[in-house]
Amino acid sequence: MDNFNTESDAFRAVFLEYYPGVRRKLIAMVKDEAAAEDLAQEVFLRLYRNPPDDPRVIGAWLHRVLTRIAYDHTDRLVRQRKLREKQEQYFDREKTWESGEDALVRSEEREEITELLGELPERDRQALMLRYSGYSYAEIAEEISVNPPRVGSLLNRAADKLRKRAAGKPNGLKL
Repeated sequence: MDNFNTESDAFRAVFLEYYPGVRRKLIAMVKDEAAAEDLAQEVFLRLYRNPPDDPRVIGAWLHRVLTRIAYDHTDRLVRQRKLREKQEQYFDREKTWESGEDALVRSEEREEITELLGELPERDRQALMLRYSGYSYAEIAEEISVNPPRVGSLLNRAADKLRKRAAGKPNGLKL
């Protein structure tokens, strides 16, 4: 028990010494103070869980980890922006002139599909949305944290679940 308190005190001392600098560097890198504070917590959580073997390299270790976390955060924001852009392009293409009846049918179908997607497990729903938004299998694998070879079978199973749910609806929506 005494050793635990010593480790806890050592971690607290490192945290108090390095947190202001880590936070400042992250703010400079991500240009968002709230996000930087969240990322700084992630840096110190990683330090707590897996500290470097040599305590003399903590400063360099923290710098390397905060840099990687900031880059990952930026990459995630870029992927999210690209997804939004792809979705906007997709929906913009669909905004062709159509009759009022066609628009009503399309709207009802879209609502039913959204409802059906909402009934799927989160990972299945996310995989299908990414695929139909134009993402590649590799991008989908990275986004939902699965091995790339599993994406095809995951998409097939998710699409099958969606088809089965659609077939069970009273109006028999065809997917």
